[in-house]
Amino acid sequence: MPKLLSLEDGVTLTKFARQTIESYLAEKRPAALAESTSDALQGHRSVFVTLKKQRSPDRPEWQLRGCIGHLQPGPNSHHKSISLIQATQQAALSSALEDPRFPSVQPDEMESILVEVSVLTLPEEICSENRSKLSNQITVGKDGLIIQGKGWYRGLLLPQVAPEQGWNAEEFLQGCCQKAGLPTNCYLDPDVNVLKFQAQIFSETTPRGKIVEREF
Repeated sequence: MPKLLSLEDGVTLTKFARQTIESYLAEKRPAALAESTSDALQGHRSVFVTLKKQRSPDRPEWQLRGCIGHLQPGPNSHHKSISLIQATQQAALSSALEDPRFPSVQPDEMESILVEVSVLTLPEEICSENRSKLSNQITVGKDGLIIQGKGWYRGLLLPQVAPEQGWNAEEFLQGCCQKAGLPTNCYLDPDVNVLKFQAQIFSETTPRGKIVEREF
């Protein structure tokens, strides 16, 4: 996958995601957008912000605390695209405050929360005459998935989900079907669209600590 962002841009974006959340929690307003950013951060890319929190001091593993993204509209949409840095701001606030799976993040939690930003490539449909072999076109740790069924049914899983869950490609497909609210074998239905994408993933190694690009 070609690099969408430099490490410097990824660091800037991840720090900005944290600043956005902390500013809103403290002052009820998000951090101001930077006046001068690179062309890459002004481009139009879909992005997800993931928050993770340690279970407890004696259980150091990280668990999901929130994850919501901003998907840029397609070329035929009437909606306008926004810059990557604006999309990150929206995704950061939504992840902290609007993820329906969790209560809103509280200010004192940010001391123990990791911030992770995933910048997505454009999705492309996976096609196969034999739907049972779709998994052969998925690289675990590299590809993310989107399942689109009829109506409003849609599920998206980021590339890091499969290795973090210990899933193989077929289990990843099943998990994405479930995320869409559909049967786990719905990807076998020719009326269901299966798309894949890649992502550059930038994450804090410790809360407010060093930011690295994650690879699997």
